[in-house]
Amino acid sequence: MDPLLTIIAVFGLLICSAFFSGSETAVTAASRARMHRFEKEGISRAGIVNRLIDERERLIGAILLGNNLVNIFASILVGGLFATIFADGGVLYATLVMTALVLIFAEVLPKTVAITNTDRVALLVAPLLRILVFVLAPIVGFVQWIVRRTLLIAGLDVSNTDSVLSAHEELRGAIDLHHQEGAVVREDRDRLGGVLDLHELEVSDVMVHRKNMVMIDADEPAGVIISQILKTPHTRIPLWQNDPENIIGVLHARDILRALSAAGWNPDKLDIKSIASKAWFIPETTSLREQLDTFLSERGHLALVVDEYGALMGLVTLEDILEEIVGEISDEHDLHISGLRPQADGSIIVDGSVPVRDLNRAMEWDLNDEEATTIAGLVIHEAQTIPDVGQVFTFYGFKFEILRRQRNQIMALRISPPRNYNGRGEAMKIASHAG
Repeated sequence: MDPLLTIIAVFGLLICSAFFSGSETAVTAASRARMHRFEKEGISRAGIVNRLIDERERLIGAILLGNNLVNIFASILVGGLFATIFADGGVLYATLVMTALVLIFAEVLPKTVAITNTDRVALLVAPLLRILVFVLAPIVGFVQWIVRRTLLIAGLDVSNTDSVLSAHEELRGAIDLHHQEGAVVREDRDRLGGVLDLHELEVSDVMVHRKNMVMIDADEPAGVIISQILKTPHTRIPLWQNDPENIIGVLHARDILRALSAAGWNPDKLDIKSIASKAWFIPETTSLREQLDTFLSERGHLALVVDEYGALMGLVTLEDILEEIVGEISDEHDLHISGLRPQADGSIIVDGSVPVRDLNRAMEWDLNDEEATTIAGLVIHEAQTIPDVGQVFTFYGFKFEILRRQRNQIMALRISPPRNYNGRGEAMKIASHAG
């Protein structure tokens, strides 16, 4: 073969190899979310990219087949050319030259271009790749059959190609990654993460415990009840009779005001029980996502939480669920009670009733919030005992010192994070008890 034609052919084959290498990088690294948005905007090539990604195995097979064919053919041509020029040393020289040419111009260069312009390159090469995948489909299919059979003999079944990560986990991972890179600020990360957490959390994780509930005795005089309503920052208050767990309804401050106006502002004319709306009871295992949907569809704002035996556990409001997404919601009538008191030495004095999730959000910590709702509950769970005042425990690298206890309840504790703690995911549980 004429040397000039050989050089031209090798040059063309290297261009083909660069195309295959760059295309593989661009299409496999392309953002499916952006391609989906492009397709919605009418860019037809984005739809081709998405279909190629859906058939990732066939795509990779076709690219590898084409890339190996052109590289091997180019190596043969250069080897023959160098053999005529350098005789016995031709093979060695051809190997060195082809390695350099393929590495630089057919691998590193096109992949660098593709990775820095992923979406643009993917859209550009998609139509040609679709033709290539279609043409090479029979050969690729045969190769895949051989590969699968070989892996089955080795005891590995690759027929199930489902993603190990759920869509929620993938989204959470993407949000955390972009936050670490600085593209997503902490507040946005917490809000987006809060939305994803709704299907994992139950109402028992965010409810107001029954011992902290504001309730009104229905047997009290109407004037006393109105006075109690005026003293509370809440607009909806459970009404009980005979026993605090016997909730007979829910009073709304606006309904009381409307009834009081109709009665000529005489509280003695009010029938409090008739004003109360029907109480809404839900099981403690109800997910926040399910309860949010129910609140929105039923136009409700408050539900009473009961356990499997029907005993009152607490209450949950629409605001409680929304706060899991947007953070603390306060208005001019809320009572501001801070359960966190940072100390000069870097430690924090925390009320035992502070939820672990709220503490993690406020301090950028990653304490376990799956086994207990409150920080006191977490310490009791990990210690496997109700600690005494003065005891010190070390969990997840954090030091917990019990400061105040009332009966069997931890009222306050001091938490010291690990030295040089960098935030979420940096601490590990190093001991279960100390002190």
